[in-house]
Amino acid sequence: MKTALNLQDADGLYEQLLDAHEGLTPEQSQLLDARLILLLANQIGDAKVLQHCIEAARQLPA
Repeated sequence: MKTALNLQDADGLYEQLLDAHEGLTPEQSQLLDARLILLLANQIGDAKVLQHCIEAARQLPA
């Protein structure tokens, strides 16, 4: 699992995420996030890596 920044354009990604949520209700935003998580998990594909990511996400400060 990679924990160091590995994005070519982190600021651009952040802007894309903000734009994707624009005009959505809170429920629609939650559904968008859920769909995005499932799509990205499918790209990763490795169950052990995903398990480590879930555990790390729960431990990181908010």
